[in-house]
Amino acid sequence: MAKKSSHDHPEKMPTWKSDFPIKEEQVTHVGRREFAKFLGLLSGTLALGNGVIVIKALAFPAKPLEGEHFVCNADEVAVGEMFQFEIAGSKVIPYILIHLEENVWRAFEQKCTHLTCAVRYRKDLGKIECPCHHGFFSADTGEVLQGPPPRPLPRLEVVIRDGKVYVREEKQDQTV
Repeated sequence: MAKKSSHDHPEKMPTWKSDFPIKEEQVTHVGRREFAKFLGLLSGTLALGNGVIVIKALAFPAKPLEGEHFVCNADEVAVGEMFQFEIAGSKVIPYILIHLEENVWRAFEQKCTHLTCAVRYRKDLGKIECPCHHGFFSADTGEVLQGPPPRPLPRLEVVIRDGKVYVREEKQDQTV
């Protein structure tokens, strides 16, 4: 018995089919060859993108922060507060300065080590929070306390001189 198609009774054809006269065979047919071409192009594009990232990382490695950079006056950030700042260089990276206690300051990159969401200091918890995936970092060390971040926050050394706050690349085992 032959299967009836909508072409046998054009008078019962829905109006949208007459507006878009595409045969069912044309829509659903994807041959192995076409699918293999698609996968080949997709794989090639992904490999090329990864290659560009690797070449860029090898050709232009990240430079350490050179010298001291003025952030703000010490009296501008109250104890328990956070101050956001940037250091202009080859690339602009947002940082946060936290005034934890009297004469205790910390500075970290503001980008979460998971998916680079902007982190913020939660005074009520005493922790740095990544609101995107509910990750937490220690406000004292930048170590991961909870959540998906795989690494601690990159940290800067804070120097207070003449009532002004400066940051520089952190040296091993030195804190303010």
